[in-house]
Amino acid sequence: MIKSTVILAAAFISLSAFAQAPAAASTCTAAAAEKKLAGAAKTAFMKKCESDAAATCELAATEKKLAGAAKTANVKKCTKDAVGG
Repeated sequence: MIKSTVILAAAFISLSAFAQAPAAASTCTAAAAEKKLAGAAKTAFMKKCESDAAATCELAATEKKLAGAAKTANVKKCTKDAVGG
């Protein structure tokens, strides 16, 4: 029970961090452009940003109690919107 509480707390912290971080730039692509990233730095940033977005979207879908194809479609759309492409 404590472990699930800790995991849930960590998820909410990362969710709030993700929600606040791109305030100036609403997508990963916009954030990369704002930071003027290019080459390997941009690739690494985009990969991490997409991974973080997917985890956040997965959590949101779980909270909405989605399952199966609905969950998959929701996570895919959410991640695409967060990445910006």
